[in-house]
Amino acid sequence: MTNKIYRIDKFIVPDHAKEEFLSRVREAHEILRTLPGFVSNIMVEKTAGNGSFNYVTIAEWATQEAIESAKKELDALREVNNFNPQEMLDRLGIQADLAIYKAIDL
Repeated sequence: MTNKIYRIDKFIVPDHAKEEFLSRVREAHEILRTLPGFVSNIMVEKTAGNGSFNYVTIAEWATQEAIESAKKELDALREVNNFNPQEMLDRLGIQADLAIYKAIDL
């Protein structure tokens, strides 16, 4: 059995919000990649299909504790920079589904 932990965030991003949204995601992931316990990440954009979400980010972490530590680090940086992610999502009309997943053996 695997112990891999993933933060998977799915978004419905209107066309008018795409540029600002992608800029903020890139900024956050640049920071995440430097933190202890970070393993890998990917962001994908939907190009076909009928699902609602058009962007998905997947970050793999070594442990649950590493995810919690990374969240604290990002929260502290956002506070210093006076950036509220929920305010941005609301202002741009972005819907988000944010969750932590664990890998299972098939």
